[in-house]
This record gives sequence, structure tokens and C-alpha cells, in this order.
Amino acid sequence: MKNILKIIAMIFSALFIIACDNNKVENKADTSLSDIISKDKVIVGVFGDKPPFGYVDSNGVNKGFDIYIAKKVAKELLGDENKIEFVLVEAQNRVEFPNSNKVDIVFANFTKTKEREEVVDFAQPYMKVALGVVSKDGTIKSIDDLKGKTLIVNKGTTADFYFSQNHPDIKLLKFDQNTEAFLALRDNRGDALAHDNLLLFAWAKENPGFKVGIEHLGNDDVIAPAVKKGNTELLNKLNEIMIKLGKDGVIKEAYDATLSEVYGKDIDAKSIIIEN
Repeated sequence: MKNILKIIAMIFSALFIIACDNNKVENKADTSLSDIISKDKVIVGVFGDKPPFGYVDSNGVNKGFDIYIAKKVAKELLGDENKIEFVLVEAQNRVEFPNSNKVDIVFANFTKTKEREEVVDFAQPYMKVALGVVSKDGTIKSIDDLKGKTLIVNKGTTADFYFSQNHPDIKLLKFDQNTEAFLALRDNRGDALAHDNLLLFAWAKENPGFKVGIEHLGNDDVIAPAVKKGNTELLNKLNEIMIKLGKDGVIKEAYDATLSEVYGKDIDAKSIIIEN
């Protein structure tokens, strides 16, 4: 009987050790700087439908301002800008992806807010932004013009949070994807659309008949890359890289390559990009 009990105890002990080892493996799955270097690839969450910042072109290639900078980060990390894997995210799941280890870094036009700072760690910002509202012929020029109207927003965006918290009386029509939201505006399913003003300026130039009637709304914010909350090692390295890219003129280079043709002389690059 004693021998049987000893054998059972040994089995339970072995199972406990295996369980502990499995937990160690699961914890090891956290995307640290050493993990990125070990796998020789950085996985970055980006938008696939938000030109000119992050989109997939007709050849299935990721393009845009965010993409350009993310590739330069990969080069600084691993010596080759092609050692990067892009994972498409949407506005409402940008927090989930780094915190569940699906991506190492998020470069998805991510506006830094106090609420988001509680759940992810933001690195040095690279762009300035505020909210805007676009409508047919720019007829919506103020918040008062939205009374009794339907406003289109994307779920999980600063526009969604701003209007939900500050103007709950305004009817919101919410969509997961940017493509769906802008299509709804063109199809007259809403009277106006609220989003980052820089995106709206670019979209309106490509869509005659629409104009950004409210050019600036809410706070002056910044856009920055983000990592999993508490991933200090990677955050510190990313901060170091972002500062270097600014000093080396790479942020301006990214603007010239992806945004200057879109905005032309209408917008001064210095009013958008952050280089230090």
C-alpha cells in the first residue's frame, strides 16, 4: 500500500512539474526584445484600409506613412527593413493585439490618450492629430449642425469616444472598418463622418463633393507606436529608435515619400510630423 501511495505521489509530482514548465513556456511567449532578436523578425500591427497612413495596395503590398516608419524600425532592430511581418488590425482591437502577443508593436495610426495609456505603453510620438468632420459640400460646420443628424464613426476610435462621452445626444452610426464607414457616407447613410482630421483632409481631396467642414475638434493629440503594457525592454529600445529616426530625418523622409503628394501645399509638414 505504501508503495502504491509513493507511486501516486511521484505521478502527481511529475504532473506538477510539467504544468509549471508549461506555464514557463507560455510566459516565454511574451514578445520581449530578446524574442524579436531570436526569431529575427518583428511583427507589427497595421491598418489595411486607412490610406495614406496604412493600407494594402492592388498588389497586396502594405503601404503608407505608418508602414514606411515601421520598416525603418525593423532595420534599426534587425539590420534589414524586410525582417518584418505585418498583421492587419482594426481600431477596436489595437489594444488586444499586443497584449495577447499577436504582434510586437502597433503602428496603426494610434492616437495616444489617457485611457489607452492605462492598457498599452506608447513610445515616442511621430505625428500630431486632432478630430475633424467631413460632409457633402462641408455643410456640417459645427457641433450644432449635427443635432438631429446621423454621424458616422469607427468603433474604438477617438471620434467614437469623443462623441459618445461629450455629445451623447448625437446619433452615431458605427462601423468596424474605415472602408465601410466612408462607403456609408458616400451612400448617404449618414450626414457626416468624424475621424482624424489628417485622414479626412486626404480623403476629401480624393472625393470631390466632400469637404472637411469642421477641421479641428477636441484635443490636440499625438500618434505613436505602442507595445504591450509593461514590456519595458522593448519600449525603451523603441523610444531610442524613434528619437534616432527623428534626428536622422527619417520621419520627414517618410512624409515626403507617402504624404506630401496627398497634401500638396495645403498643409505644412511641420504641422503634422514630430521629429524630436
